[in-house]
Amino acid sequence: MAGEKTVETTGLLGWIDRRFPLTKLFKEHMSEYYAPKNFNFWYFFGSLALLVLVIQIVTGIFLVMNYKPDGALAFNSVEFIMREVPWGWLIRYMHSTGASMFFVVVYLHMLRGLFYGSYRKPRELVWIFGMAIFLCLMGEAFMGYLLPWGQMSYWGAQVIVNLFSAIPFIGPELSLWIRGDYVVSDATLNRFFAFHVIAIPLVLIGLVVAHIIALHEVGSNNPDGVEIKEGPKDSKGHPVDGIPFHPYYSVHDIMGVAGFLIVFAAIVFFAPEMGGYFLEFNNFIPADPLKTPPHIAPVWYFTPFYSMLRAITADFTWVLAGASVLGAIALFIKSNLRGVWRVAVPVILLVLAVLLRVIDAKFWGVVAMGGSVVILFFLPWLDHSPVRSIRYRPTWHKYLYAVFLATFVILGYLGTQAPSPAFNLMSQIGTLIYLGFFLLMPVWSRLGTFKQVPDRITFTAH
Repeated sequence: MAGEKTVETTGLLGWIDRRFPLTKLFKEHMSEYYAPKNFNFWYFFGSLALLVLVIQIVTGIFLVMNYKPDGALAFNSVEFIMREVPWGWLIRYMHSTGASMFFVVVYLHMLRGLFYGSYRKPRELVWIFGMAIFLCLMGEAFMGYLLPWGQMSYWGAQVIVNLFSAIPFIGPELSLWIRGDYVVSDATLNRFFAFHVIAIPLVLIGLVVAHIIALHEVGSNNPDGVEIKEGPKDSKGHPVDGIPFHPYYSVHDIMGVAGFLIVFAAIVFFAPEMGGYFLEFNNFIPADPLKTPPHIAPVWYFTPFYSMLRAITADFTWVLAGASVLGAIALFIKSNLRGVWRVAVPVILLVLAVLLRVIDAKFWGVVAMGGSVVILFFLPWLDHSPVRSIRYRPTWHKYLYAVFLATFVILGYLGTQAPSPAFNLMSQIGTLIYLGFFLLMPVWSRLGTFKQVPDRITFTAH
């Protein structure tokens, strides 16, 4: 028919298309995938995360060619890469900088989702896949951190793996199974190497593909939180408020990529250690099982959660138990829960209050650290706001988000510092704010006067 696009049937592309849906996939996910036309700079970070993943895989392949996963040789093999392998220093610094930049762009990507409600219906599965990617990244980074076999690598792994021993009944056996020995040793290095190089990357790539497919099935969110698929369509059935991802956003993202690569190159060439935050100074000392560093701390991207771990002390469990009791009373007196849940939830909270005092505080520190990540999976069901985007929420909601963001940054800083009474108190307050932000979200997210959401997206050409 006139005006209808025909599929390439000749040449190499035609030969491929008859055997593999290359053109069809390109159209579905690029040239005929309509995205909202009001994307802003916050939407750079998804593409940048994909770029950093490619950088990490490529540089990782070259590093593996010369790395020795052996307790007696690992540290020297890294030194060999840095000093003897042609351009080895560049590959190593790109990989170490890429690890930190991965978390920078992923944290910003998650923050955008939090601001604009990108986890809300119908994108719950997109968010869950994204959080699974985040968990895989944490595992990948933790296991990769041991591989240089420096002092901080060794003792950081020793501390974190020992935390699993706090789990009742199975803890000691679990930590022994993870290490493969009674202490972090050559066996630990070998299994961490296998997971870092093969197992987790395979899962990570699968999750990234699932994340993108799920996103393109339901469509992208936008700063207004308006569904363009439900808006007016043109004569071809395409959303009027949408534009093809390619060439518009594929070109648009080049600006974000260029800016990112400038920053990335500046760090790699001029400040690869970033004052000890990207590469700790203690990690340039070979691992010594007989000499403990004066202050053991994880890399900066784990420190907010590490602060929460350290915040849970025996005294602080009294505060948490009291909060559980007050929550149980409040829910029983005034709650939207119906039927058996009206009694069950307060009872669970009362049992939790008792357990907080019965079970060792170290275990609850592990629960707080793990729970602070796991709770993010439930964000689509915790947020009861009638609107998606922060643009149309009450002004005080924005202040609440600002307090949450500042708390997360402060917790990150505290996690890099040696413990002290003042810092521990700040960590405890920060932990309460972080967990309270999410646990109380079903209540505060509904409160206030919300602005009218427009029927169509607001867009200004730029």
